[in-house]
Amino acid sequence: MIVALAFYVFAAILLLSACMVITARNPVHSVLFLILAFINAAALFVLAGAEFLAMVLVIVYVGAVAVLFLFVVMMLDVDFAALREGFQRYAPLGLLIGFILMVEIGAVAVGWTVTPAAHLASQVPMPADMSNTAALGDLIYTRYMFAFELVALLLLVAMIGAIVLTHSGERRSRRQDISAQHQRPIDETLTMVKLGIGKGAKQMTQSAPASQETIR
Repeated sequence: MIVALAFYVFAAILLLSACMVITARNPVHSVLFLILAFINAAALFVLAGAEFLAMVLVIVYVGAVAVLFLFVVMMLDVDFAALREGFQRYAPLGLLIGFILMVEIGAVAVGWTVTPAAHLASQVPMPADMSNTAALGDLIYTRYMFAFELVALLLLVAMIGAIVLTHSGERRSRRQDISAQHQRPIDETLTMVKLGIGKGAKQMTQSAPASQETIR
């Protein structure tokens, strides 16, 4: 009874925090709700007996990915208003893609069937010579190898897309033009001044040209 109650509590908080991730207007709040969703998902893994997955979820996603997102959002000067400028222009295409995804998810949900022997899976004893982590690795890298590689490919595409969106703006860094520097005449870059005794910087300032081209 207590385990079932804890499952529903963690599941409800997980769904609520996941909804807040995509509905919160502040990106920092979205990342914080994402961390909360990860923690509740780890609690669900613990209830299901997958302690290794819960540990990996907390260490990798909460300790690295979510915190990295939080620092990036807080420290980078991202102009979110400029990112939302093309929202209305691409809204029809986005709605079309969303509709297609909803149809596909609905088709999968309608055709979903649960085998009558599914409840017996939790009653299968764990082999004595195999730990929980070893059993999980053997299952992922044998039976679900294709799905595992597909998820890795999707994460790679998402990472590349994030990098492209971040560096799509105008380059503002100053670059050195070595060829232009070599082609400049000496009189534009070097001024010979003969200083008198006791004159020093005063004579140098008076004899310097009024305007000089800035070295590129």
